[in-house]
Amino acid sequence: MAELPRGTTVLVACSGGADSLALAAATAFEAPKLGLSAGAVVVDHGLQVGSDKTAEVAAGQCRGLGLEPVVVRAVEVGTEGGPEGAARAARYDALRDAADELGADVVLLAHTRDDQAETVLLGLARGSGARSLAGMAPTAGLLRRPLLEVPRSATAAACIASGLRPWHDPHNDDPQYRRVRVRHEVLPVLEEALGPGVTEALARTASLLRADADALDVLAADLAETAVHHAEGEVRCDVSVLEEEATALRTRVLRQAALEAGCRANDLTAGHISAVDALITDWRGQRWIDLPQAVKAARKGGFLVLAKGRAR
Repeated sequence: MAELPRGTTVLVACSGGADSLALAAATAFEAPKLGLSAGAVVVDHGLQVGSDKTAEVAAGQCRGLGLEPVVVRAVEVGTEGGPEGAARAARYDALRDAADELGADVVLLAHTRDDQAETVLLGLARGSGARSLAGMAPTAGLLRRPLLEVPRSATAAACIASGLRPWHDPHNDDPQYRRVRVRHEVLPVLEEALGPGVTEALARTASLLRADADALDVLAADLAETAVHHAEGEVRCDVSVLEEEATALRTRVLRQAALEAGCRANDLTAGHISAVDALITDWRGQRWIDLPQAVKAARKGGFLVLAKGRAR
């Protein structure tokens, strides 16, 4: 937070768990010294009996730390993107709305080094490419993650030292969630087989890959300015421009084109993009490629056309 201008308003996203309570305590301690205004927002997902009371307890602890304002936002979690994805989407929407309402410039998220390692493994399992393996970014718009290099054990210790009472989300022990299985089954096996330090190494890998991915994304964005055109509800990619480019740039342009045509990022896999890329690099008269959310990609003349239900 040291790089934020004096007078900046920050909000801590606090669930009441150890990670976010530790972040709330650290923010309450550091913000006044840096000339920052600090509050908190607690999101009640409504997924468990008594979640409203849990949210109020978390809000009370934030107020006790000296954070102000502290607000609770109840959200309605849908089903799109699965239970984890739907809850995340509802939470982030609520955080952005709260920041807008309260005039906050930054929202602090309490993801730790352990969360980053889990994200890398989940991305590896999906086979979604370097951007997925780059994990969570320290800064993404108004969202910031200052604890990405801090182990989860440190946040638990900080709560004990500060006399805080973290809430333990039972979902964090429910094996129906992939992240829970990674946390309690996969990572312990890796640590046992490969030795200590796997979590730290995975987080470090994410940081290195993110720097590479960011650089390639800038180059791909420049390429898209020339190769990608939008008209009448479809996205058109110029084959003659893309076929001469490096695979790393071309596939990034194609992925962004698919997103702009209506695909959801969480559903769009490397396999989808590879199949679309073959319409450029291995063209043998294929008809079309079916993509998530009913988007189709087809080669028409000198263009690759992506649109919802438009291929014939």
